[in-house]
Amino acid sequence: MPLNVLKSLADVDASRRELRRMRASCISSSSIRFLRRIGLFKGIELGDHIKSWDVLQTTRFIQDHLPFDAPILDIGAYASEILSILHRLGYRNLTGVELNPEISRMPNADIIRYEVSDFMATPFSDGSFAAITATSVIEHGFQCNRLLQEISRLLRPGGHFLASVDYWPEKLDTSGIRFFGMDWTIFSREEIIALIKQAGRYRFNCPEPIDTDTTQPVIKGGGKEYTFAWLALTKT
Repeated sequence: MPLNVLKSLADVDASRRELRRMRASCISSSSIRFLRRIGLFKGIELGDHIKSWDVLQTTRFIQDHLPFDAPILDIGAYASEILSILHRLGYRNLTGVELNPEISRMPNADIIRYEVSDFMATPFSDGSFAAITATSVIEHGFQCNRLLQEISRLLRPGGHFLASVDYWPEKLDTSGIRFFGMDWTIFSREEIIALIKQAGRYRFNCPEPIDTDTTQPVIKGGGKEYTFAWLALTKT
């Protein structure tokens, strides 16, 4: 399915339970998070429980489609648990990119390659990766053509772009709301469809979204109520 939509908070909790059952969960525990806040424990707070559903979607897709030696890139990788999960599951060719220089402090940085770079202008060669992941990243400072051009350049033929985004079927106005110093987009149904169609110009398959409906806003943030959508595109 090229597009899934998070329907309930129960799906978030069930996804985290599944990640734990797989012994793949890498989220920082509540006790570790507390110790970090009071300065008694160092390190990066990895992952976020509310992202459990989309992280599981990405993990399952990679397990179903890619061998353990496949080169995989995570964009916006700071504090993301996806590479740590994949490393725990046995994937060996992992790279993360992020503008935040603190990315060098990520877990397993001696094994996982982390680069400080704009993910829309990376230093990697053409066709370097079999999959590129982005967990709640592209809606911040969204530039459709720049993003798709770079993702298409980096992926080899048959490679996959797996992204989750903030979503609501009807358009929600986020004018003047900024996160990480960037504009914020909550994708509407029309905007998701437009993104998929535009991807076709950059050598991605262009399936019709199957599951775009929801009535329950699972997420609250920035004064808005919305949910997450998860998208998989394959380069032809």
